[in-house]
Parts: sequence; C-alpha cells; structure tokens
Amino acid sequence: MESFSPSLTVGRVACCECGVAIEPNSVNMCGACLRSRVDITEGITRTSTLYLCKFCNRYFVPPSTWMRAELESKELLSICLKKLKPVLTKVRLTDAAFVWTEEHSKRVKVKLTIQKEVLSGTILQQAFIVEFSIHSQMCDECRRAEAKDFWRACVQVRQRAEFKKTLFYLEQLLLKHSAHGQATGVKPVPTGIDFFYAKLQDARRLVDFLQSVLPCKYHYAQASLSQYHSSPLIIGDTKNNTYDYKHTFCVEIVPICRDNVVCLPKQLAQSFGNMSQIVLCLRVTNVITLIDPRTLQMADVQGISFWRDPFESLCNPKMLTSFYVMDVEMVEDLHRGVGHGFVSKKHQLADVWLVRSDQVGNNNVDPVCSRTHLGHLLQPGDTVLGLDIRSANTNNVVFDSMKEENIPDIVIVRKVFDRTKRSAKRTWKLKRLILDGNIVGRETGSVVDEFERFKEELEEDQEMREKINIYKDEEKISRLKASGDDDEETELPPDMPSIDEMLDELNLDDVEMKDESVEE
Repeated sequence: MESFSPSLTVGRVACCECGVAIEPNSVNMCGACLRSRVDITEGITRTSTLYLCKFCNRYFVPPSTWMRAELESKELLSICLKKLKPVLTKVRLTDAAFVWTEEHSKRVKVKLTIQKEVLSGTILQQAFIVEFSIHSQMCDECRRAEAKDFWRACVQVRQRAEFKKTLFYLEQLLLKHSAHGQATGVKPVPTGIDFFYAKLQDARRLVDFLQSVLPCKYHYAQASLSQYHSSPLIIGDTKNNTYDYKHTFCVEIVPICRDNVVCLPKQLAQSFGNMSQIVLCLRVTNVITLIDPRTLQMADVQGISFWRDPFESLCNPKMLTSFYVMDVEMVEDLHRGVGHGFVSKKHQLADVWLVRSDQVGNNNVDPVCSRTHLGHLLQPGDTVLGLDIRSANTNNVVFDSMKEENIPDIVIVRKVFDRTKRSAKRTWKLKRLILDGNIVGRETGSVVDEFERFKEELEEDQEMREKINIYKDEEKISRLKASGDDDEETELPPDMPSIDEMLDELNLDDVEMKDESVEE
C-alpha cells in the first residue's frame, strides 16, 4: 500500500484595494497599493548643497575637511552620501549611482535605491533622485593665502653690509629660477628681505636654494625646536593634542660685496698660496672670489671657510677716493713665491702713478705709485677710485697687527667710466621682483644709485651675467636708431653685453594676423 503525503499550497487572497490575487500578508495589500499609501522616502530631502573651493578645486566634507574629487568619481559619491547620512538612518541603502548632468550646470544628481520595513514585516524598495547644487566657498588655506598677511613659514634674508649689492644679484637669481613662486608675500626691510610661505616645505626649499647660490648660513634668532630654525608656538590644544607653529628661518649672507677691500688673517692668506693680506673682492656668487692686486693671485672662499675664519672689509664705497692717473708702467715677469695659487690671465699688472683728483695741477704734490691688476684698462688721463690707506680710519685688529712695509699706500678698486653716456648706450634691462624696485627696503635716493652701480658691475663681469637673465630694451634700441647716436665713440668696459646674451621680453599683446594669399 503506497503512502500519500499531501502537498502544502499557500492560499491567495484578493488585495483589499485593487482586488488583485496576492499572497496573504499583514495588511492584505499588494505592493503597488502599499507604495501608494506608504512613502518610505518621507523625511529624506531631494535637494542638497555641495561646497567647492574654486582656487584648489576641493569639496567640503563636514565638519572641517576638504577633499579633492572629480565629477562622477567614487570620492564625490562618498561626499554626497555623507551629506545624506543623517536622513538615511531609518532606511537601508542598497544602491547609489550618478545621473548624467552638464559639466557646467553646477548640478550633481545621484540616484538612490533604499529599502524599509513597513507594517509588520513587509519590506518596500524605492528609487529616487537627489539633486546637489554646487556653491563656491573658499577653504581655510586659500582664504589665508588670499589674505596676503597669512604665513606659516618665513625666510628672513639678511646681509650686514651698508651697500647690499648682493641682494640685487639674489633678486635676479630668484626671478630666473622662480624660486619665490610659492611665496604668499615678499617684504623688503632695511636689513634684507622677508619671504612668507603658507607651507613649511616651500620655505625649506628656498633656504636650500639660497645655500646653493650664495655663501650664507643659518642664523638662530631665538629658542628653536631644531638646529636650523625657530618655531614659536601659535596655538596649542592639549585636550585634542593639536598644535600650530609658525617657523622662521634666518639666513645670513656674507657681509662682503664686490669691490670691497678686505684684510685676510695671516694664516688664511698663507693657505691661499701666500697671498697678500690686503686683497680685493672681485665678485660674490656661490663663492667669494678674491684677487691680490700686487700678484694677480686669485682665491675662491667657500661659505663654510668664511664662517670658520671670517674677515672684514676695510672700507665701504663712500670711503673710496677719486684719483687721476699720471702714468702707467706695465709689470713683466713678476717673480712669485713657491706654492703660489691660481694667477688671473684676464688682468694685467701695472705700476700706476696717481694724484688725487682735487690736487691735479698742484706742483707741490708728488704722485704716489700703486700696483694694480687693472693694467689692461688704464691709460694716462683716466680716473680711478681707490682706497687711500694713508688717510683711512680703519678699525680692524688684523690690519693693526700687519707690518707697515706690507701695507700699500693706495689700493685701486676700479676704473671710472662716464656714467651718463654709459647709461644712454645701455640697450638692455632687468626685471624686478617688486614693482617699485625697492628691494633693500629703504626709501632713499641711494637705492637707485646702488642699482645703477649693480648694472655697471654686470656690464664689467661676464661670469655674473651668465647666471642671470638680461632682456632687450626695445624702446632704448629704437630710440638710439632714430637719433643716430649709436656710432658715437664712447669709452666703455671691454666686456659689455652682446646682443646674443639678451633675451626677448615676453609680450602678451594681441597682434592681428594678416591673411597672405599664396600664388601657385
């Protein structure tokens, strides 16, 4: 006898609203009728707002974070869902996707699919679209940067010299290499220049650049957290363990400039190949280049060597005296001691007889003989600037300890050219870091004179010009061609800039293009 097992079937009932046969449930209603009576999206906003910083293209993520995200990316989707998180706590999110919108519409649409249990175990699923409007709002970092007076790191460049010609050279290096590009502000002060940065790493990058182009060192202004910079505490929250610092780097450039007469310690002079203790500074680049005007020996002093054995300048440009050249006699076959250093091939030794310019024509004054390295430039009748050590008031311990026979009477620094004609013939120009050109922070007429002297030094030194950018002065060139004075004979330095060294200045003016027909 076969056993019989009855099959269980679920009975179906009619929907109380529309009469459709459905499986029995607690409300005896089909899904369509249930959705028409119950809205599980109730309380969920259909519109919201996103805040975008137009300067850094980052979106605001509450409470205080800014995140970079592309359109229709998973990062932007997570930002949108976080905005809706408070209103989605009573439903279950099953799917989320973007709905295409125009890129420039400032709108982002997200399609959400949610589920919710209603009326004793019945689960409803519903899809809807939330539209986000994108509003512009500056983030904290961009707001501080736009405020111009905000900075987190400061680099203070200082030079303890009366005439800071090295700062003009530094200005041109910064412009050529764009080393100051990330600075939020540049402020000239009487003792140097201050650079302000919003990020510490940008300030460190500038310090590394300065160390590579100039002989300098770090200077400790106050109590510091590290060896190289001071970090005063601005804000500290011990409960949240958050701190905010402002970092200050104090960079000191060597106090030696071009055309300075310096007095070397005896031991240092001997290490340079038995040079004379009284030498002349030819230029200051990444090293200090010195020349002995009596033997033509040259030496390069590194920044580390200078700070280990520092030496001082005996004079400043105001102490130089004008002399009239009476006679010039070249020095041939000079005998130098054993172990002498590098000898300059560009310069030439000469014995020059000099008379002070204000004593020319006085028969009671005898000319003074001085040996110089400018024999290739000087002729009788020229004017030179030099340091008259006989009447100079020097306050230098090393100089006072020197023997009198090792001290020259006059040290010739440079030849004087006609500044007016020289400026009129100058067909090049320099860009400036600051609009008014007052890079040394003084509102006096001497700033213009110092910068003019700096341009004269560039004309006389080709090696310095190779490290910076000089630009054609189209207005000056056209003016000289129109006046016809470009062929006028004027005594100029031998190493004047050539047209090949000058760059064309970038011109962003619109120029109409002319259509040219081509005849076959």
